[in-house]
Amino acid sequence: MIKSERGQSLVEMALALPVLLIILMGIFDVGRIMYTYMHLELATQETVRLGGLGRDDAAITEFARDYVHIGDPDLLEVSITPGDTTRKSGDYIRVSLQYPVEYVTPFISNILPSPVLLKTDSTIRVE
Repeated sequence: MIKSERGQSLVEMALALPVLLIILMGIFDVGRIMYTYMHLELATQETVRLGGLGRDDAAITEFARDYVHIGDPDLLEVSITPGDTTRKSGDYIRVSLQYPVEYVTPFISNILPSPVLLKTDSTIRVE
């Protein structure tokens, strides 16, 4: 007796496709998170240079928000220590940037903490 196998590949594809799509979206998420982290790191280094040149906190924060071109710049948290009122030449200034990144991959936020909070910081001496 010969059985028909006409729907076999369709069933196999229906079972494998969701798994492959979730893996593909996970790779996409990892790439987005890595890109965002590297962009934040560069933005932090450029932003702290302004503090080293003697700019005030408002100018440093505005530069950081303008420099970061990832998602919503209002979600970017800028932390500057010490403040511009107590900062003087020869002190060290530290700028920290923090930005939340949401996952695109479905169900991953049930497993991993969401959003991923990326934080970078950099220190330079004030001239």
